[in-house]
This record gives sequence, C-alpha cells and structure tokens, in this order.
Amino acid sequence: MSNNGENMDSCRQSSDASRVQRAQARRDAVTVEIGYALASAAFVAAVAFGVVAGPALFLDLSSGAVRALETSGGALAALLFALRVATVLFRFRHEAAAPQPSQPGRTSPDS
Repeated sequence: MSNNGENMDSCRQSSDASRVQRAQARRDAVTVEIGYALASAAFVAAVAFGVVAGPALFLDLSSGAVRALETSGGALAALLFALRVATVLFRFRHEAAAPQPSQPGRTSPDS
C-alpha cells in the first residue's frame, strides 16, 4: 500500500481510538455520577430518618407514638432518597447535554 493509504488507515485508527476513549470516559462519568447520587441520597435519607425518628430513642413515648415517628421517618427518608437521586441524575443529564464553549476558558463571545 502507498503512503497515502497508510496515512488514511492511521488517521482512521486514531479517530476510532479517540471515539472509543470518549465513549469510555462518558461511561465512567455516568458511573461516578450514579455512585454520587446514591451515596448522597443515602446520607440525606439517614439524616432525615434520624431527625424524625430520633426522639423516639430519647423520649418516653407510647408505643403508638414511637411507631408513628418511625413510620413517618421511614416514609420521609424514602421520599428524600428518591428525590435526591432523581435531581442529581437529572442535573447531570441536563449539564451533559449543554454545549461546551469552543475555546477552553472562554465562556462568552466577548470575553
């Protein structure tokens, strides 16, 4: 094969390799973002449950009141967990779809 053909194959392989690297980087970013969403949601849910159900540990309450605090704390924790995961992942998807500046470090045409 001539030099021209070899150069074309070389460029094509380079382009394919960079496309594969970008795809892998995107998958890695999604994995990290999912992990962050789950970890931060678990923390928020645990704090919410502790705030609502915590008094049941320290106060002398009837069994009905303890059950009500634990149930409402669990419901609030589940709601906040789902809400936190959804907002983190929605924000990530929305930011990933936004166009990047054409020149790094420049955010507006007049800067």
